[in-house]
Amino acid sequence: MVEKRLRRAIIGTVINDKMDKTVVVESSRLVEDPLYQKMIRKRETYKAHDKKNECKVGDRVLIEESRPLSRDKRWKVREIIQEKL
Repeated sequence: MVEKRLRRAIIGTVINDKMDKTVVVESSRLVEDPLYQKMIRKRETYKAHDKKNECKVGDRVLIEESRPLSRDKRWKVREIIQEKL
């Protein structure tokens, strides 16, 4: 029996929603610098598929890994956790 692989999920903030059915999500994390032992904020951006164009800039969203949808898009928006106030 083939075991199904779990898809990665990331929580991030929408920073761009100008494309059709696509949003850019930024995820940040704290990492300790190996030399200076100082906490540094690392951030990464992902292009995610937003089927219904529901996400707006500033929303907190949960995205999950998917098959390649275009040259840069490999993530889908699973849910909007918190809308921008």
